[in-house]
Amino acid sequence: MNLKSILNRMLSKIDPSYDTNKGSFFYDLLTPVAIEIQNIIEKINEVLNRRFVATSSGDDLTANCAEMGIDRKAATYSNGYVIVKGSPGSIVAQGEKVSSDLINFIFTESKEIGSTGEVKVSVKCEFSGSIGNVPAGSIKSFPKTLSGLNEVNNPEGMIGGYDQESDEDLKERYYIAVRTPSTSGNKFQYQSWALSCSGTGGARVVPLWAGKGTVKVIIINADKVGADEQLTKTVATYIEEVRPIGADVTVVSATEKKINISVKIAADIDNFTVDTAKENVTKNISNYLKEMAFKRSYVSYAKIGALILDSEGVIDYSNLKVNGSAENIVVADDEVAVIGVVTYE
Repeated sequence: MNLKSILNRMLSKIDPSYDTNKGSFFYDLLTPVAIEIQNIIEKINEVLNRRFVATSSGDDLTANCAEMGIDRKAATYSNGYVIVKGSPGSIVAQGEKVSSDLINFIFTESKEIGSTGEVKVSVKCEFSGSIGNVPAGSIKSFPKTLSGLNEVNNPEGMIGGYDQESDEDLKERYYIAVRTPSTSGNKFQYQSWALSCSGTGGARVVPLWAGKGTVKVIIINADKVGADEQLTKTVATYIEEVRPIGADVTVVSATEKKINISVKIAADIDNFTVDTAKENVTKNISNYLKEMAFKRSYVSYAKIGALILDSEGVIDYSNLKVNGSAENIVVADDEVAVIGVVTYE
């Protein structure tokens, strides 16, 4: 209800023999009251919005979901190892740091450099989140001089860094929990257990997959691609702690199914570069595959065509092929569709 409606309702209760036009005694008297009533209504609506999962966000959403035993998944720290080169006998001390161009990593153990002049040392990112998932070869310096240590490099990329669960993902997990009968070790409970682990972006459960008492849990990570060994082990370990006695549980990553695209596009070269148009197409298709992960059993040929046409910088397209055909691509229950090679004619 807006200010005008509130004021008019109050003025309508005044004896019509009195002047209630703008500038009159009653108008001026009731206007501040109407303003305060409007403020109160806005505050009430704000409180109501904060109280329900559908309309809340941030800390309010976290609190609302926690009432149902669904906690927001915290950000995690990426980790891995580096190879440190230096003088034999030199100590790589736990707590010291190495660095990529963007962020520092901390040694999580102490090691002595042997006669080979190098040693493998475990590291953890200084900050939580996906920012720490740097690729191989990114860690190559020391923030400060460390005695006897000359070089550092990471032969493999860092893994395991996931951002705090977003509002959208938390709401989705909440609705899954309240709309499915998760109890007594049924498949919905296994799904809930898997989804509660930081880094898990989706889970499917196959009961009795290898006979009585067996359960297979298939997971993807928060980026909607196949889960790495570390995440798979984390989920398996957690489920082992909470599963019913006697259940034989196997946790595996979904197999990534590459979706390769070939297409000829007509770019809006007056307003965009061709490269920008191509980047927008690839981004839109990639986002679509993430949105449909573990929700659809096929990749829609028509949807991909629509996404290409809706991409900024694209006027038209032709000769679209998805995995070499002009048909929908079936995605099995143990697969997750991921962007492959996008070829532009």
